[in-house]
Amino acid sequence: MTDKYLGFKSGSDIRGLGIADESEPLYLSDDKVAWFTLSFLNWLCKKTGLNADELTISVGHDSRLSAHRIKTAVISALVYKNVKVIDCGMASTPAMFMTTVELNTDAAVQITASHHPKDKNGLKFFTKDGGLDGKDIEWVLENVSEEKIPVVPSPGNIVKQNFLQRYSEILREKICKGTGIYNSPLKGLKIVVDAGNGAGGFFAGQVLEPLGADVSASQFLEPDGNFPNHIPNPENAEAMRSVCDAVRNSNADFGIIFDTDVDRAACVGKNGYQINRNRLIALASSIVLDERKGATIVTDSVTSDGLSKFIEDHGGVHLRYKRGYRNVINKQIELISQGVDCPLAIETSGHAAFADNYFLDDGAYLITKIIIKLVNLRKQNVDLEDFIATLEEAVEERELRFDIKAADFKSYGETVIEKLKAFVNECDGWTLADNSYEGVRISADKDNGNGWALLRLSVHDPVMPLNVESLENGGADKILRKLKTFLSDFDGLDLKDFEKYGL
Repeated sequence: MTDKYLGFKSGSDIRGLGIADESEPLYLSDDKVAWFTLSFLNWLCKKTGLNADELTISVGHDSRLSAHRIKTAVISALVYKNVKVIDCGMASTPAMFMTTVELNTDAAVQITASHHPKDKNGLKFFTKDGGLDGKDIEWVLENVSEEKIPVVPSPGNIVKQNFLQRYSEILREKICKGTGIYNSPLKGLKIVVDAGNGAGGFFAGQVLEPLGADVSASQFLEPDGNFPNHIPNPENAEAMRSVCDAVRNSNADFGIIFDTDVDRAACVGKNGYQINRNRLIALASSIVLDERKGATIVTDSVTSDGLSKFIEDHGGVHLRYKRGYRNVINKQIELISQGVDCPLAIETSGHAAFADNYFLDDGAYLITKIIIKLVNLRKQNVDLEDFIATLEEAVEERELRFDIKAADFKSYGETVIEKLKAFVNECDGWTLADNSYEGVRISADKDNGNGWALLRLSVHDPVMPLNVESLENGGADKILRKLKTFLSDFDGLDLKDFEKYGL
């Protein structure tokens, strides 16, 4: 075993540069892609107890410029070991998981780097049990055998299939069943889809339009790995402005934005009303809590106090867990194994996993659920925005990141966190939040910031992110000033981000 390739690990994915040269340490060269693929194949053989020539693996990709080169290397490695390959071509990441269900493949490989810049790319692996965890990726990268493989796949072991057609059919069937309308359930709705030139353009033409929706104002549906219009990322402010403008300018009823590989999404109500982050979680939570009173909703750690109240007011239990979509999904699975009703795990980034959808973070499935709700509310002359109108939202939001200059950044960050806990216990008007699974979450009363703050340690990087929200103007700065006084005692922290807010 070797840690030579662990730099390619990114959470539960393998990621590197898709466009570079051999001198770049993290370049996903044809050889490296083939080696990583064969190591995954060895992992899969151990997991299934099958030989390579007994396996069927599907392969797909998003719109990145390096996708076809990397796909060729992946398929070449698999065919070299006599694996049967289903080449799905352009596909979303969730669709590739669904090939293990619908096509009964033993595994799936998706070539994607999510919303990252166009020169990046990566490999995401699925089995019938879902995506690989971080520890599985570590095994794959630690057990690489540098075997020379010809990048000339034999066509005899490859079947081409456009699986997005079947995947779209599944989503259409869900909308018809959920609305109870089987003939043009979306007739009269004008919906804008913004795919950001990623893989999500299919949703307009293959899901919405056949059901009667007017998608004529949709934008950036054509796959283009240069991403010439905006970053395909629902968390990006420019991208959200773009889809909001498109909804307003076309007088649309609803807008949708996907990330590159469609495992995340956000949406837009009438007049460009953004439904993302806490609003998106509130909407998704209310949809499941309509039928599952008392259910637990798992979110990441940076969700607001107002969201907790919203979930509780709708009859649910809010469990605020760690950052990272795999963390919230794994917590959901753990709770269900313990007998807890947990239909939804969702991150503020837009990753949302429903228990009735194989615990898969699927942006298209999330939007499908929301569209069903949209249609059903329209029968009552209610808009989506009205449905979440009681969500208490922050007046001010701040996000800062402090680089850790110490060599052992984890130990240093943990020391900061422990000392901050002691500091909070001595502060008037500040208390430590209950059930905090990550970092230090501070609740500030009306006289001391009227909001909350979360300081945590990044899992992989030498960084301490800080999120602050306040329910009043000037409250966030009040919290930040007190935190700056505390953090200034730590020479190993780079505090320049305070300057963004004039502090």
